[in-house]
Amino acid sequence: MQKFHIKKNDQVIVISGSHKGKSGKVLEVLPAKSRAVVEGVAMIKKHLKKSQENPQGKIAEREGSIHVSNLMLQTRFDASKKRAKKTEAKKA
Repeated sequence: MQKFHIKKNDQVIVISGSHKGKSGKVLEVLPAKSRAVVEGVAMIKKHLKKSQENPQGKIAEREGSIHVSNLMLQTRFDASKKRAKKTEAKKA
């Protein structure tokens, strides 16, 4: 298992791909696939068949997953430079 730079409930921003610039809260992290589900980003449509609960059927919209390499923590993002803030190393 890998260790990721993001965790559930972190505020993140998408830094590359078709959803670049969008931000949201991490709902779920999928370590086996190296992906994360972010609230309000990468919305996909799922077609549901008729059933007892859905007598007419419907098209439900839910969040899809995004690869973690395309995400950055909101606290590290510098909007003026469009990149991560550099952290200063502590001198001994």
